Amino acid sequence: MTEEFDRVVGRLANHVAHWTPPRWAASSASRPGSRADAMFALVQQIADLAATAEGQPLRRVPRLDNDLALPDQLRVVAGDLAATRDADAIRAATAMIAALNASI
Repeated sequence: MTEEFDRVVGRLANHVAHWTPPRWAASSASRPGSRADAMFALVQQIADLAATAEGQPLRRVPRLDNDLALPDQLRVVAGDLAATRDADAIRAATAMIAALNASI
């Protein structure tokens, strides 16, 4: 389970790691707002899944001024979720990540 999760996280992070600010600011093909907005929403959803799996209150992920940090934020929250070993949450996050990667 975590191998597939790690793979989709890496695939998305690598897919967007070289993007420039104009590319982040571009509209997402199938989502409202920019690609950065879509990625940040995913980061927040994964953080929420991790907090719920840990039995902790939901915490707001800071939206940094530089969208180039989004792949790193994804890796951090994904690591937090993987550490919970909650198979259902990891499965849900895997599907969300794969869907976003296909749409941006």
